[in-house]
Amino acid sequence: MAKLIVLFALCVLPALAIATRPMRTPFTVEGRVYCDTCRAGFETSATTYIPGATVRLECRDRKTMDIRYTKEGRTDSTGTYKIPVTEDHEDQFCDAVLVSSSQKDCAAASPGRDRARVILTGYNGIASYNRFANAMGFMKNEAVSGCAQILKQLQEFDE
Repeated sequence: MAKLIVLFALCVLPALAIATRPMRTPFTVEGRVYCDTCRAGFETSATTYIPGATVRLECRDRKTMDIRYTKEGRTDSTGTYKIPVTEDHEDQFCDAVLVSSSQKDCAAASPGRDRARVILTGYNGIASYNRFANAMGFMKNEAVSGCAQILKQLQEFDE
């Protein structure tokens, strides 16, 4: 009987302790921030990506819509941000939100492209802990030259 208790203590208790410990960094939210150089409202071949832009992750309670969690991140030289999240947000709506641009001539958030929804729970069947948000963008104060041609080409593809 004593051997059974020792065996139980050596095998089962450590497994239970590990299972109940919270994960250190279960999720990484990743996305890109662009400058809409053609003021088209979406990415084009003239789009550039913004280094040094600030993005905030906001998680809100599903019922009250009160903010329960926030964390900010900055884009790297390729316009990509990665925000580590240390807990599961199963019962919350989480969005990556544009905060500011590092480019003065491209600092107005593009309507409809200023936030991106992300799912931050491990209870949805997704095996990876990496979460990819849709690209978000700021608009250039004035469209750069060559945009008329780019938009015309896009229109031809649409027809």
